[in-house]
Amino acid sequence: MAGAQSEVLTPADLVALIAAVAKGDDAAFDRLYAATRAKLYGVVLRILRRADLADEVMQDAYLRIWRGAGEFDPSRATAITWMVAIARNRALDVVRKKGEASIEDETPAAEVASDEPTPLARHEMTDQLRRLLACLGDLEEERRRLVLLAYYSGWSREQLSEKFETPVNTVKTWLRRSLLQIRECLGS
Repeated sequence: MAGAQSEVLTPADLVALIAAVAKGDDAAFDRLYAATRAKLYGVVLRILRRADLADEVMQDAYLRIWRGAGEFDPSRATAITWMVAIARNRALDVVRKKGEASIEDETPAAEVASDEPTPLARHEMTDQLRRLLACLGDLEEERRRLVLLAYYSGWSREQLSEKFETPVNTVKTWLRRSLLQIRECLGS
C-alpha cells in the first residue's frame, strides 16, 4: 500500500472499486487506497493533530473499509463520504478514548473556514456543496462556528461547551437547531 501512486477517480469509479473490494479484489483495494488516502489522512490528521495516531487510525479505517465494503450503499452516500465517515469516526473514537485533542491546541485559523474559497476549490464545488455552504451562511456566526467546529474539526460537545462557555445541554440544543435549520434550507 505504501508505494501506490495517487490516482484521480470519478465517484462512479470509486463505487465500482468498493464493489470489487467487497468481492475480495486486492488490486481494487490498492487502487481505492491510492486514490483516497490523501483525503482520508487529511481528515484524520486534522482531528488528531498527531501523525503517529493518524497512521494507526488510517490502518484501522482501511481495514474497516475492506471488511465493510459489502455494506456500502451508494444510494445513501457517495463512496468518498462513506469512507471519510469511517475514518473520521475512528479518529473521534481515539480522541474520546485518549483525550488527546485539547481546545488549547486549536489554532484560531483552523476554527472557521475562509468565507472565500480559492478559484480551484470554487471550480470543484458540487451544487450540493454550494447549497450546503449557502445554508451554513444563513446561520448566525456563532452557530456557524459551533457547527463547523463540531462536524468539520471533530470537537466534542464538552470541548464546545468549554469554548463557548455554555452548558453541554445548551450546546446540544444549539447543534440540533442549527442542523434542523440547515436541513430545512437544503430541502427548499
